[in-house]
Amino acid sequence: MTRHADSASTDASSAVRLLLLAHGSKQPQWAAPFDSVLRMLAPLPPGVEAEIAYLESMHPLLAEALERAGRDGCRRLRIVPLFLGAGGHLGRDIPQHVAQAQARFPDLRIDIAAAAGESAEVAAALAAYARRCAGDLSANADAGGGPPR
Repeated sequence: MTRHADSASTDASSAVRLLLLAHGSKQPQWAAPFDSVLRMLAPLPPGVEAEIAYLESMHPLLAEALERAGRDGCRRLRIVPLFLGAGGHLGRDIPQHVAQAQARFPDLRIDIAAAAGESAEVAAALAAYARRCAGDLSANADAGGGPPR
């Protein structure tokens, strides 16, 4: 299933595409937080389209999303890895997919953003969440309360 953020432009062959990239899972409910991120992007500027792709187990796979972008006439695509850190996927797997797509579609310019977890904003959000967990832990120590949701 392809998931798209609403854009002020309804042109399916948008010249600019933002591709959120997640690892993927065999459990469909695993994708819910990534769908939320995609929905939070809307509305996008005119001419910008966004979608989610996965490295494995879910569709569209990264290779499928890159192929579709090339066939749609997309000129610029930025991959946004929704990973906490850079590892083998960012260092090896994703660049291999990009190289293959650019060989097939030479007019498609693709760049890869840093892992989301390397962003100061994401680190701050994770720290705030952990701080909230610590506060709930001490406040609920005697009440036997569970973790925040």
